[in-house]
Amino acid sequence: MKYFEANFDGLVGPTHNYAGLSVGNVASLSNAKDVSNPKSAAKQGLQKMKALHDMGLKQGVLAPQERPDMNALRRLGFTGSDANILQQAKQHAPQILRAVYSASSMWTANAATVSPSSDTADKKVHFTPANLTNKFHRSLEPETSGRILQAMFANDEHFAHHRHLPDNDHFGDEGAANHTRFCDDYGQGGIEMFVYGRYAFDHNKPAPVKYPARHTFEACTAVSRLHQLNESGVVYVQQNPEVIDQGVFHNDVIAVGNQNVLFYHEQAFLNTEEKLAELNRKYAAQNNKEMHFVKVASNQVSVEEAVKTYLFNTQLVDIGNNEMAIIAPMECKESASVSAYLEQLVSQNTPIKKVHFFDVKQSMRNGGGPACLRLRVALSEQELAATNQHVLMSDQLFATLNNWVDKHYRDELSENDLIDPSLVMESRTALDELTQILNLGSVYDFQR
Repeated sequence: MKYFEANFDGLVGPTHNYAGLSVGNVASLSNAKDVSNPKSAAKQGLQKMKALHDMGLKQGVLAPQERPDMNALRRLGFTGSDANILQQAKQHAPQILRAVYSASSMWTANAATVSPSSDTADKKVHFTPANLTNKFHRSLEPETSGRILQAMFANDEHFAHHRHLPDNDHFGDEGAANHTRFCDDYGQGGIEMFVYGRYAFDHNKPAPVKYPARHTFEACTAVSRLHQLNESGVVYVQQNPEVIDQGVFHNDVIAVGNQNVLFYHEQAFLNTEEKLAELNRKYAAQNNKEMHFVKVASNQVSVEEAVKTYLFNTQLVDIGNNEMAIIAPMECKESASVSAYLEQLVSQNTPIKKVHFFDVKQSMRNGGGPACLRLRVALSEQELAATNQHVLMSDQLFATLNNWVDKHYRDELSENDLIDPSLVMESRTALDELTQILNLGSVYDFQR
């Protein structure tokens, strides 16, 4: 039986805007309150999805959240019509108004953690939506993320869905942005690497001081238990607190892996040699071969430049013949040091042989690169056939979604537009139509 790694990219929502909501995310804060381009953002994302589909990769679409989240505003005490609520929030709590409009679900690396059937005791693919407790605007996502994932992977014979972890900072879970799986082949048992920023119950352990560590060790171990993973196939690694304080808010901003390759910055982790030795030992025990560790030194690319260009927030994809390609944002090509490094990298003795650059500037300006935009799901032929076929990219779906964007999305969105009640109806109309295109059923609150 064949196995594949499918990428499910987040479709940028109609209310894509620059609100500067993510403390610790340098790009998000530096572009706060700029005018955004929702239509352009959605089309850039679709173009990347179609390009990967055309490269022969399995590519899917993950629907956005309902925004603005009017139910959240009502829970916070705002009353009356939608128009009245928006006006009240703008007057009394503008930061909350910006938060409930956030289109941050576009970064589906934060949607969930996924363990394939070859790793789990019951031989099902397991999904746990991330609770994203560290940021209010993202903490609104997990219930709807869970519904969307259940509508995409609806066959109980093949898929197991868990509720997100408790809504508490002790179990802060940022999903697959802090999770990487290593394997020889997607159908073989792998080693799942969980990366965390701090210990929730032990304040004597290392932790950042400037920016928050969003993901806890306790969340990692809880997801591992839920997914029925064997200890021999799991490695827990702490992120270097110093790089978190330099704007590395998730591990996928400083490291990326695929199959037998870990591409990482030398400052990415604590106890690096010890942890990579454990990872290599467990990988070798399962696959009778060693991993490729591709280390980028600070004198080659600084942490600051890595964050600016998102060198590591790239996708590392299998292109056949035991070779891989990096899917990178244009910012990597425009940086002298990063461009020079990548040119050198593809000639070295590693599986990474090609680099493809994509324009995802609308996402980049809000703090998310190509890796943020996708959730990886390793699937067998049977599991892929059991997946909702309407969410899988094709020439027809690409054309349909582009027409849908043209029909429903605004060219520009400014902060003043957030009090426009017609934007609420525009968004709901668009999402109602999208659930029909993708055959998702009633996943949004306004439909239930």
